[in-house]
Amino acid sequence: MTHAHHASGALTAHASPPPRRWSALVLLCLAQFMLIVDITVVQVALPTIGTDLGLGRDALTWVVTAYTLGFGGLMVFGGRLADAFGARRTLLAGLTLFTVASLVCGLATGGVMLIAGRAVQGVGAALLSPSALSIITTTFSGRERHRALGIWAAIGGSGAAVGVLLSGLLTAGPGWEWVFFVNVPVGLFVVLALPVVVPAHRRDDRREGLDLPGALSVTVATGLLIYALVHAGDAGWGSAGTLLALAGSLLGYAAFAWIESRARNPLMRPSTFAQRPVVSGTFLMLIATGLLLGLFFLTSLYFQHVLGFGALKTGLLFLPVAIALTLGAQLAAHLISKIGGRAVAVAGFLLAAIGAGLLTRIDPGAGVYGDVLPGFLLAAVGIGPIFVTATTTTLANVAHAESGVASGVINTFHELGGSIGVAAVSTVAVASIGAIAPDTTGFVGGYLLCAIVAAAAGVIAVGLVPPGKPQAVTGHGH
Repeated sequence: MTHAHHASGALTAHASPPPRRWSALVLLCLAQFMLIVDITVVQVALPTIGTDLGLGRDALTWVVTAYTLGFGGLMVFGGRLADAFGARRTLLAGLTLFTVASLVCGLATGGVMLIAGRAVQGVGAALLSPSALSIITTTFSGRERHRALGIWAAIGGSGAAVGVLLSGLLTAGPGWEWVFFVNVPVGLFVVLALPVVVPAHRRDDRREGLDLPGALSVTVATGLLIYALVHAGDAGWGSAGTLLALAGSLLGYAAFAWIESRARNPLMRPSTFAQRPVVSGTFLMLIATGLLLGLFFLTSLYFQHVLGFGALKTGLLFLPVAIALTLGAQLAAHLISKIGGRAVAVAGFLLAAIGAGLLTRIDPGAGVYGDVLPGFLLAAVGIGPIFVTATTTTLANVAHAESGVASGVINTFHELGGSIGVAAVSTVAVASIGAIAPDTTGFVGGYLLCAIVAAAAGVIAVGLVPPGKPQAVTGHGH
């Protein structure tokens, strides 16, 4: 990759900070918030959508999966487009696509139209998310970067919780269509306001190749992996569909590695991905998102299937969880520059393990406020800081010219983690999920799995997360 001294839509190493950078951060976080909300916003609404549109269980699964496949599968390519054509330009294109697709989803009259709209939403999100994170990373520096990434991480965690809350409120209120319609005015506002606060970066005349074979291979491989993980939650890990998709994914990643080793302008240089901070960041993001969405999945179903709560009450109970995630992330943003990412990550996993362990006490007669929320909130407070550590340890050690691709990799592991978490806990809890009478045996097993994974990840983080405080690089100082 050419050693240019600029970054997409961003600040150079020697330029003064953009005066409207905090206004830009607000808009970027608002856009990212929409994307994360849409991962979970349909969960509570799915039964109503199925009734209104006459969709079976398989079709409803694709309403969720189509978005995840597009979002996670194309993320690295979206980051590469941001590096090649400019982060602001790529972001606006993705946001426009996402907004139009949201309108289509809200107007859907059948399953095909809704699933197609969700897939296009995922494509738009894959362009938007790494571009936004790239702009943040290259616009802020030093302590300001830690604060900005802390806010960004809080959006990533709390957005998933707010998605469940909004799903309950909107489904019980104006209708499930507004789960998608609400994105339209927000998207239009950000599209119009963002160019005012994020200047177009002047690029030099050199245009690098896009490595389309590499982009195609990693997109197909990631898409197959996400499909396999989601399919495993329904059909089991030993089913033919799951095994074939996993095999295809492995072949795709092998092809990607071969292509990248020979490409003139690779999608992402192997030397960058092999760096310890990058490996650490992707590991943290994978486990944190898996724990978060796994706990969301289990608890949402426990509230509705075992305790018999409706969509509105279930959604409202996720509000304190969103607040806990935000507080944990903000605390980490202040601590990470003082004590380093390793201590923050290990402490976060420890809290998550204790919180998930407390949730194993549930039974059909458990009280929400005494037996469920304490553990759920403690786990959320612990998971929030891990998101901050994941983004900080990675992006503080990647050159600005590759920040888009690095952001794409981080966000890809966000989607993979969510798919793995939901697939794993649903496999463990399948007996309770499908039980006619209230049964918590499977839910307890799922929570126990989350506790064990969090504790093991904390031990691994001791050796994997780099010691010391993250320091931002300039130029290509790897």
